[in-house]
Amino acid sequence: VCIHRVRSCSSIQFIKSKYVCVFDKSALKFSHHQRLFRTSAVSCGQIVQFKLSDIGEGITEVTVKEWYIKEGDSVSQFDSICEVQSDKASVTITSRYDGIIRKLHYNLDEIAFVGKPLVDIEIDAAKGVAPAEDVVETPPMSHEEHIHQEIKGHKTLATPAVRRLAMENNIKLSEVVGTGKDNRILKEDILNYLAKQTGAILPPSPKAEIIPPLPKSETGPAAPKDKARKIPVPVSRPIVFSGKDKTEAITGFHKAMVKTMSAALKIPHFGYCEEVDLTQLVQLREELKPLAQLRGVKLSFMPFFIKAASLGLLQYPILNASLDESCQNVTYKASHNIGVAMDTEQGLIVPNVKNVQVCSVFEIASELNRLQSLGFAGQLGTSDLTGGTFTLSNIGTVGGTYAKPVILPPEVAIGALGKIQVLPRFNDKGEVFKAQIMNVSWSADHRIIDGATMARFSNLWKSYLENPASMLLDLK
Repeated sequence: VCIHRVRSCSSIQFIKSKYVCVFDKSALKFSHHQRLFRTSAVSCGQIVQFKLSDIGEGITEVTVKEWYIKEGDSVSQFDSICEVQSDKASVTITSRYDGIIRKLHYNLDEIAFVGKPLVDIEIDAAKGVAPAEDVVETPPMSHEEHIHQEIKGHKTLATPAVRRLAMENNIKLSEVVGTGKDNRILKEDILNYLAKQTGAILPPSPKAEIIPPLPKSETGPAAPKDKARKIPVPVSRPIVFSGKDKTEAITGFHKAMVKTMSAALKIPHFGYCEEVDLTQLVQLREELKPLAQLRGVKLSFMPFFIKAASLGLLQYPILNASLDESCQNVTYKASHNIGVAMDTEQGLIVPNVKNVQVCSVFEIASELNRLQSLGFAGQLGTSDLTGGTFTLSNIGTVGGTYAKPVILPPEVAIGALGKIQVLPRFNDKGEVFKAQIMNVSWSADHRIIDGATMARFSNLWKSYLENPASMLLDLK
């Protein structure tokens, strides 16, 4: 029997084979059956490896912090796949295909590398984008294209916990109306949307069961009437401790801190401390807080500190500069991008307020509110965390008074603000009065900044805060 051509059941192509001569059915079945059929094609779809694209800023590896999908889920283009964190920012990765998730290549908190497969997606064979035997490689996206996809896929803001809740209930965030600030979707919005779809009535929040105290007769054995009775001494037993040491890799923002602080050790630091009387500023803020709240902005002391620093940098631009690695050139920065150190669950991060020199105190407060909300949600972008020229660190929120702040290269100066304390002080008449005192600690790069320059800048900054009305004369 001569077999010329055999049609494959999983491919529309004809597969040629050599002429094969056999003499019985068993020979045909066992000798040549498997050789005549292609098994590489997938009958129900095509598996595509979605690789982690270049997210810019020279980042080569990231940590997988959150999966928004699981194996077997259906995804569409621009749907969120996962959230990754580099040593600079958190980024949401979106899908470029319509299909079904077949494999996740990483677990939570594992390191994913740029250019390596992130997930396997089964797409419709009729819409295939490559031959069945080939693996499709996702081309690197430019930074602008990634931002476009991220914005197009996220019309509203939501925390990773809210996204997980929506994913578990098969709810699209684009269909939910957010009631939080800037239309942020809250957990209550997801629950209310789910109740409307199912017609269910949400149960009230569970309350802790209050257990009444036991009667005196049941609280324990009655005290012995015989006071001379000896108290039994417990028998000492050897302490058994079964804990083990645990080793973890340094990732994310902690890894960035290691690099930055190692570079900072090469800078000779000059320290300078001062005391500031904020009595008038405290009164001014109390008057302006209700007005800011009417505009939807929380007004703290930090916007005043930042604006006063910017006015001081106009007089002493050397503090808003950078020094090259060879220490041959100094670059004076035109923009005052003042960073604010924040203590978050992800670690210490320093986003910055851009172009403070052209911003009002209210505009600075509004931008700080945005950075703080994104910082605590772990959603700060790369643009928010890079480009800083001067930094203020508010250690007073933790409770400290003085500090020795470390400069963040390539910056050349940083200030640490202590807590505000009510302390007795003397006025011009020698009378004791109650003053609102704050301590500030400055560090400067002593290679290009001398102590007198740092002291003069501190005195100017102090004068603006002790007499807030004087800031009006220099505001632009």
